[in-house]
Amino acid sequence: MLVRLRWLMELAITFVRDAAAATSNAWNQFWFTPADPATLCLIRVLAGLMLFYTHAVWTLDLAAFFGEQSWLSREVIAQANQDGYSWSVLSWCRSTKTLWAMHIVALTTFALLTVGLWTRAAAVLAFVFTVSYAQRTPGALYGLDQINGLLSLYLMIGPSGSRFSVDAWRTRRGSDAPSVTANLAIRLMQCHLCVIYLFAGLSKLQGLSWWTGFAFWGGIANQEYQTLDLTWLADWPLVINALTHLTVAFELSYCVLIWNRWTRPLVLLVAIGLHLGIVFALGMPTFGLAMLIANVSFISPSLIRTLIDGPARRSAGGPPALMQTPAVSSPATPHFPRRTKRDSEFRSSR
Repeated sequence: MLVRLRWLMELAITFVRDAAAATSNAWNQFWFTPADPATLCLIRVLAGLMLFYTHAVWTLDLAAFFGEQSWLSREVIAQANQDGYSWSVLSWCRSTKTLWAMHIVALTTFALLTVGLWTRAAAVLAFVFTVSYAQRTPGALYGLDQINGLLSLYLMIGPSGSRFSVDAWRTRRGSDAPSVTANLAIRLMQCHLCVIYLFAGLSKLQGLSWWTGFAFWGGIANQEYQTLDLTWLADWPLVINALTHLTVAFELSYCVLIWNRWTRPLVLLVAIGLHLGIVFALGMPTFGLAMLIANVSFISPSLIRTLIDGPARRSAGGPPALMQTPAVSSPATPHFPRRTKRDSEFRSSR
């Protein structure tokens, strides 16, 4: 009896130890496995273009939004943020000339990030300017500014200038080397995106129109946002109901289905359809495109290299991009030999 009890205790201890080792190894593999930076670098190009455009439009009436006589004065912003903390480098601009100089520096920073020149410094400054513009005009803040902040934040972490950049061309060094920080930046971006979709779906569950299935109609019939007339769907109420419930189901299930390699293509296709619908039908093209840029984080680096570098590699006689895979750490090895020995001891004791 004592031998059997000891065997059970040792078996339980071994199970817990192996489970802890496997969990630790899976955690390290997920966050710290070196990865090809191609995906992060493509996001840098696309996000840089988005940052440049969405901040360049402020140029049309810069003083009205950020000047000393702006629509939202410093006093109003201070009262709005009295229970929290906010900062902006634009608060240093006390004159029109200083404001314009800072604006030009910001646009130059976004341009440098896009082309990948002095990328590391440009990425840090791009994040600072992105947050600064958003904090200076809280009345104009919406989802686009938050996604811009998400993208610019994680571009600071990894080697986002190691490919498709002037930096890579100038140094002429191998830029295909897997990087831990490239994987870390992409993983953080992916997890953040999952949180956004999940809470977007949960918030919709608090609205009665999403339960009844008519929330989609409220969006396409609102002339304030309408850029494509879809009111003919009024004759197809079942379609409106289906699209409403599909939107909620997609946002709630995104954080689960996107991680499976078999369901990921379907999830990305639905995401493309959803956000292209926002682009063309709901008058929010920049927000829709920014969400699509964030979804690029789930595209394989090997696929990106195949699409972008494939023709050049084939003409140069190089190996196919799909054959180049980053090294991964080996999983933790359970202590099965010791467990087998204890099994034999237990059987012999019987």
